[in-house]
Amino acid sequence: MKKQHLLFLAAAMLMFGCGKDTKELLTAVTIAPEAGTTYPAGKEIAVSLNLPDGLKIDSVAYTLDTLHIGSKKDASSLTVKTDNLPLGTKVITANVYAGGASQEVSTNIVLLAAKAPEKLTFTVEKVYPHDTTSYTEGLEYHDGYLYESDGGYLIPPNDDEPVTGRSSLRKVDLATGKVVKEALVDPKVFAEGITIIGDKILQLTYKEKTAYVYDKNTFKLLQTLNYTAGEQGWGLCFDGEKIYTTEGSNAIIFLDKNDYHQIGRIGVYDNEKQIDSVNELEFIDGKLYANVYMTDDILVIDPKTGAVLQKADLTSLYPKAQRNANADYFNGIAWDAKGKRLFVTGKNWDKLFQIKLSPAK
Repeated sequence: MKKQHLLFLAAAMLMFGCGKDTKELLTAVTIAPEAGTTYPAGKEIAVSLNLPDGLKIDSVAYTLDTLHIGSKKDASSLTVKTDNLPLGTKVITANVYAGGASQEVSTNIVLLAAKAPEKLTFTVEKVYPHDTTSYTEGLEYHDGYLYESDGGYLIPPNDDEPVTGRSSLRKVDLATGKVVKEALVDPKVFAEGITIIGDKILQLTYKEKTAYVYDKNTFKLLQTLNYTAGEQGWGLCFDGEKIYTTEGSNAIIFLDKNDYHQIGRIGVYDNEKQIDSVNELEFIDGKLYANVYMTDDILVIDPKTGAVLQKADLTSLYPKAQRNANADYFNGIAWDAKGKRLFVTGKNWDKLFQIKLSPAK
């Protein structure tokens, strides 16, 4: 009996020792590609494991972000297809199993647009007057009128913010630039983007984590919302099914059209990098058109992936040296869906332009 007991003890110690060795070996597993590697969308990615000598694995389960993408019985590479994936950072995780133990190893890749954006040029079709008191944050065209969100603090929240005028929601006559209806916003609030959803207007605020819902016809304030979808409130637009909003980063956030909660997001990337400060938005023929804050650029963005498909440099539209004295940055895109007219302006500009975009020669 004593001999049998010793044999059992030796076997148990051997099993324990092997288990410990396997766990230690698992901690030495690494995964490729190297973290931060960039790939153009559509390119297949080979994901593989590097195992330390002496480790024999039972299986590996791979995930991309939280989605299971495949399994293996060994360390051979797994091919990951990137067609139609939203762009940006993707976390690839391998759960490695061996000898009753497991180890999780991860890496990340950055998925960029498949190709450089097509360059667009513009022609000016008509010029309209624009109210120079409007610090344009949001711009929409509906039923023959412009709807405009004018930003500014009448009572700044702190000493870091200057007095820039009281924010408002405006209905504007296109031909004259005159305000025909206006709703003033809380003087302590800086109004931002707007969009029209049926018979309602949704308006964001800059840092106040608040959004307003108005009756489109009367401008009566119907609802004040606690807005938490973005770090800040910037641009808005609506495609008939969901709302798109920006926050000052490269993110475009999707909101439910009924209760405005977040239902998704994409990141904006060209073929080289992420594009930050995405601002005012317009949805035109299945694509997102966006201003980039502090630039004269308009980007045309794939709403499914975030890829920048086209880019228009409008620096020569209204050169800074020719602008009115108090003119600020280029901002404001509105689309007349029936008339197929595109309108653009800037913060405190005295002009609003009807332009046509076309591929550059």
